[in-house]
Amino acid sequence: MVKCIAIDMDGTLLTATQQITEENRKAIQKAQAEGVEVVIATGRSYFEANFVLEEAGIHTPMICVNGAEVRSIDKEVIASNPLDKSTARTAGMALLQNGVYFEVYTNKGTYTIDADKGVSIIVDIFMSGNPEADVDEVMKAAEERFTKGLVQKVDSYDILFDDTEHQIYKLLAFSFDAERLAAAKEALVPLEDEGLVISSSGEENLELTSKQAQKGVALEAFLEKSGTGIQDAMAIGDNYNDLSMFKRVGRSVAMGNADEIIKAQCDFVTLTNEESGVAKAILDALKA
Repeated sequence: MVKCIAIDMDGTLLTATQQITEENRKAIQKAQAEGVEVVIATGRSYFEANFVLEEAGIHTPMICVNGAEVRSIDKEVIASNPLDKSTARTAGMALLQNGVYFEVYTNKGTYTIDADKGVSIIVDIFMSGNPEADVDEVMKAAEERFTKGLVQKVDSYDILFDDTEHQIYKLLAFSFDAERLAAAKEALVPLEDEGLVISSSGEENLELTSKQAQKGVALEAFLEKSGTGIQDAMAIGDNYNDLSMFKRVGRSVAMGNADEIIKAQCDFVTLTNEESGVAKAILDALKA
């Protein structure tokens, strides 16, 4: 039986309307009751992830912002892997020059320079991946990022790049213009020599973090501290920013809504996020 289960959030644990199903909640609590450590591994900030988990009554350690920050079950920061600020600034300029919207994730929260655009892009992404979803519910969930203070507005990102109190965890870029996104990615590639990692959690985005801020790297370091081997862990996810976990753990599970490239690199494929695929994956692992 696995000793640790790492679970992605968007497209995995969460439905299109940002809900955790009762089946998923019960399966997580069953695993915990049987002595299995459950870790949430997400591209979200701690604040955005914790907001949803608290509503569902789920309490776990968290690997946030793709591994840029790791929190204990008591919500204390136990590790952080920020981007070099000069590299982050250069990456931000490349995105702006290519007309690509992005948000900046820091140790003090997530920031945008255009809240309206942030809402509309999130809604478009949710609806394109889940056309059967209620658009009003999706809109409400997207707006909550801003109305609940999970994302804050600033006039310029220079405020964050210049302020010594802000650590830059991630730049999350969105665009439905494939050519713009490709051009931006090409402009960012030279920064990989400066420790930048370019990943993705969907066709419409780029996630820019430091080399150490990868889910698999952070999970392995977290487990080493607790004395659990990475081969005794299972990871459940749906996208490219989950690959670093899939390549390390002993049992990798792709969601039914993941694309075929992701599925091909995993040991198992479960149901979709709308069908409580996380619950099925957990219960199957507990029986193994």
